[in-house]
Amino acid sequence: MIKIVLASNNPKKIGELQTLLMGTNFEIIPQSNFNISEADEPYDTFIENALAKARHASFHTNLPAIADDSGICVDSLNLLPGVRSARYAGDNASDIDNLNLLLQSLDGVVDRNAYYYSSIVFISSHLDPQPLICEGIWKGRITKSPRGNNGFGYDPIFEDIKTEKTAAELDTTLKNKLSHRGKALQQLIHKLKIKYEQE
Repeated sequence: MIKIVLASNNPKKIGELQTLLMGTNFEIIPQSNFNISEADEPYDTFIENALAKARHASFHTNLPAIADDSGICVDSLNLLPGVRSARYAGDNASDIDNLNLLLQSLDGVVDRNAYYYSSIVFISSHLDPQPLICEGIWKGRITKSPRGNNGFGYDPIFEDIKTEKTAAELDTTLKNKLSHRGKALQQLIHKLKIKYEQE
């Protein structure tokens, strides 16, 4: 079993990623088990922020690390909230604060097309010069009001194009197949298997 630290303190994100990695040869240990603080996310791209988080977690644990940086991008808002998705309504904003601000920002707007984006990276050490980088995109639209009780973040107002259900209305299995994070993680699992088979 290969131990990998997950660079997140978000219990819902940790649970989602652990579910997606179930049945693999990788044991995911959240960084919260090591009392590691959240890393700074100063960059304007998802990939750079994910790498910063992975290197931070790996440095403090001497373990390989996985990190993701993800967010929601709305076409009519010039792809905002983007990398600021978790802090859209302020640095200490709650999921509800962010969700409500996004709905207010789209009040009266006809074009509500949006997508979730996820960049997931893996590094074998904090100085790894060749990180594995994977990405996933989930296309949808922003609803006018929240629907559903599952998920987190913007899930209650993000409607999947194919099912016409919000991410918060989908069961976990289907969401993991459709979601940006699920798609990126499937790529990563494939790359990790190749990497560790070669070593």
